[in-house]
Amino acid sequence: MAANAGTRRRGSPAELLIADDHDLARLGLVGALQGERGMTVVGEAHDGQEAVEMCQQLQPDLVLMDIRMPRLDGLGATAEIVRTCTHTSVIMVTMQEDPDYLIEALKVGASGYLLKDSGRAEIVGAIRKVLAGESLLNAGVVADLLQRLGRAAPEAPPAVAHSLSERELDVLRLLVGGKTNREIAQDLVVSMSTVKTHVEHVIAKLSVADRTQAAVKATRLGIVHPTA
Repeated sequence: MAANAGTRRRGSPAELLIADDHDLARLGLVGALQGERGMTVVGEAHDGQEAVEMCQQLQPDLVLMDIRMPRLDGLGATAEIVRTCTHTSVIMVTMQEDPDYLIEALKVGASGYLLKDSGRAEIVGAIRKVLAGESLLNAGVVADLLQRLGRAAPEAPPAVAHSLSERELDVLRLLVGGKTNREIAQDLVVSMSTVKTHVEHVIAKLSVADRTQAAVKATRLGIVHPTA
């Protein structure tokens, strides 16, 4: 269970916000999600600034965020949402795949991205993965990002590192290494449920929304150093 999922009442639907300056694009996403079990669209924003304001008011579980919007673009809006709405995850929506732009999106707090021509099943599947705290990204992309961030990490990790137990640090190191929960359980010789609990604690203590951002933040702060 992700940190954001933990803020909802058990059994209540995940609340989603759609942010796109094109009416047809917003309508398409709303239509794709309408009637989907366990999800409800609680708002539509026409630009990045409105997305920030609506997130601060509604505190949704997840935002589908267009990258290019007036007043405030998707990167700026995501950075502000992640800063002020720590349980809200953001999936960027873009016309084309650009690894450099994706890395910038991850740096400001996005959990991944979707292409605008993605089908309904792909959109719903991506949302469910992020809400469950799973990584939406190709392991190679994440590894490249963490290597870049690791080179600029501070020498001494901040105080938040001391709030993590030794076992949570073990889990975090494996998470940064791209391991799945199943692989972490095998490496540490513990149950899957135990790993899920440790991942939940790590996400909460780092004040992030999912495992991808936990890996990004831990690397940026120098808590964990990715291996080459």
